[in-house]
Amino acid sequence: MPDTLEAFNVLPTAEAERELLACCASPAFAGLVASLRPYGNLDELLETAGKVVRELEWGDVLEALKAHPRIGERADGGGRDAAWSRQEQSGVEERLRAELAEGNRAYEERFGHVYLVCATGLTGAEMLARLRERLRNDEERERHVVRDELAAIARLRLAKLVGEGG
Repeated sequence: MPDTLEAFNVLPTAEAERELLACCASPAFAGLVASLRPYGNLDELLETAGKVVRELEWGDVLEALKAHPRIGERADGGGRDAAWSRQEQSGVEERLRAELAEGNRAYEERFGHVYLVCATGLTGAEMLARLRERLRNDEERERHVVRDELAAIARLRLAKLVGEGG
């Protein structure tokens, strides 16, 4: 894992793409963000990543969503993305897991993919409230929200990747 932006900027392309997949599991995202290096500063990298996520084809977004566990479920595996997911969802209280599971089922039936929310800093109750609110969205509005959430997650993970995200 690169520990600075400078180290990230000089990684071989294939290695940079592998690192980026832990931030957003879309090969299209990883390829484009890697190809636009070097980045002058963290803000430039984060702005570019957010823009790239928001412009992904919907199929690429769906591919990225497959790497995200349901809210309230612990991510399996020892990879960095799974560890980050467990950390990001640390605010989920045990007592809410059944309600989140029920909400996840309703969401997936309605939209056909996992409910995604940038969970960092949110309590389980806040995640559940957002899930219930988003169930009222139409397909177009929800796709916009999903892209925003995916971009927020990618940006947080990119900051961690280059050692500036704690």
